[in-house]
Amino acid sequence: MGELRAKWKVNMYAWLLLLPSLIFLLLFTFYPVWQTVILSFHQADLGSPEPFFNGVDNYKQMLEDDVFWKVLTNNLWFALGTVPTSVALALGMALFANKALRGKSFVRTAYFYPTVVPMIAVANIWLFIYTPEYGALSHVMEWFGKGDINWLGDQANVMWAMIFMVIWKEAGYFMIFYLAGLQNISQELYESAAMEGASAWTVFRRVTFPLLMPTTMFVSIIAFTNSFKLVDHLVIMTKGGPDNASNLLLYYIYETAFSFWDQGMASALTIVMVVLLLAVAAVQFFGLDKKIHYN
Repeated sequence: MGELRAKWKVNMYAWLLLLPSLIFLLLFTFYPVWQTVILSFHQADLGSPEPFFNGVDNYKQMLEDDVFWKVLTNNLWFALGTVPTSVALALGMALFANKALRGKSFVRTAYFYPTVVPMIAVANIWLFIYTPEYGALSHVMEWFGKGDINWLGDQANVMWAMIFMVIWKEAGYFMIFYLAGLQNISQELYESAAMEGASAWTVFRRVTFPLLMPTTMFVSIIAFTNSFKLVDHLVIMTKGGPDNASNLLLYYIYETAFSFWDQGMASALTIVMVVLLLAVAAVQFFGLDKKIHYN
């Protein structure tokens, strides 16, 4: 009886400690999500004084909307362009910054610096870089005789410009996780590999990378999520143009909700985005989990 009472007391203390976080989670996560799900089945636009239930009409209209499919395709290409490159670059930066060399602290700071710059400031910096004729990139292109390229005004180039900018911004952030992972790997493993005469590539392939798989899984999920939520730069640089060539799903949701004031459709779009992110995260987690070395 005494053991049961002690266990109950410990559990009660644990739940009391968790209670403030659970309240905030309920109020600012679960409740908004539930309200969004409900609103996605209602027509709530400027033509409706009061929202009314319309079933799955919002989802039907979404599937028939060419702009939605274009925006979704843009976002998938944006993720495909940013996630693998950012993760690979972050790993390479971490491997270099983890070496015992002079100026190691400076190298780490330089790699991480773009992360601490606000996205709005980054967008303004790269807007200057991409500006035709007067921008820094235009001057560099002139040295090679390429002339001016309207990076943000050309449908063929604008997405590549956005991808490059986001990789520059995000890679340093992911590097921090890889640095932490590298410093948790026992040096005895590297000493054993050196005694066996293993090459640097073999050590990386057989020791370093397998032991970094938990970090890789975590970073990949975060990177994919970020590719769907980074839209600040679009407000400054392109506003989704030209002709929705740089438009991304979250910015399209913002436009639908606050420019066109169609709350029902915006809610339906939000649910689609959340389900997509959960599905990809689940595939990454359960797919990579079997190949992960946790010890």
